[in-house]
Amino acid sequence: MLIAADKFKGSLTAVQVAERVTAGLRRVVPDVRVEAMPVADGGDGTVDAAVAAGFERRAARVAGPLGEEVTAAFALRGDTAVVEMAEASGLQRLPAGVFAPLTASTHGSGELLRAALDAGARTIVFGVGGSATTDGGAGMLSALGARFLDADGEPVPPGGGGLRELATADLSGLDPRLGSVELVLASDVDNPLTGPKGAPAVYGPQKGASPDDVAALDAALAHYAKVLERAAGGHVVRRGAL
Repeated sequence: MLIAADKFKGSLTAVQVAERVTAGLRRVVPDVRVEAMPVADGGDGTVDAAVAAGFERRAARVAGPLGEEVTAAFALRGDTAVVEMAEASGLQRLPAGVFAPLTASTHGSGELLRAALDAGARTIVFGVGGSATTDGGAGMLSALGARFLDADGEPVPPGGGGLRELATADLSGLDPRLGSVELVLASDVDNPLTGPKGAPAVYGPQKGASPDDVAALDAALAHYAKVLERAAGGHVVRRGAL
């Protein structure tokens, strides 16, 4: 019997779920043959699932969603890495009861991607669930060399809220290794960036966003997408819940 278990968010990891299901089965059928294989959906536990499948766990010191330094993990096997946004920028990295929907940043996720590149990854599976952020990946891109500037040429504040001040996106400094790496997005949702089913409206409340915050984030991300389109020559896919 194969037990392919995902986490029970907030209570048990995928490994713990598999262990408890196995124990229950063996209590009823002592000689049952069981093989456990933790799985994940791109959110919390994605790296753990990769490690359970034979990948090596690697650690890096990166910025958490509020800017504090944290130790985050990614998984590596050969030249393939599994990077989990929640490890660096997840809700699990916030102090209990503290949310920062307008200022939480994905900067640490970019640092984690850079650590995977430094480790020799040529293929990166990037799980984007479980984040505490709604900055459209701006912090992540900043960590990888992009610059997001206001009208005075100064960096905009971190987080989705700061994107309303964005005047210029300079992508010329992006890590050149990104051009040769295969990036595979791991996600179990498909939302537009903005609008009634967009990232702020659907995921903002679970990250602590009030109705006013949702409206502000939606407007900021719409503006961010337009500036990115100009910087990238019109080739921007408006999807995601970063």
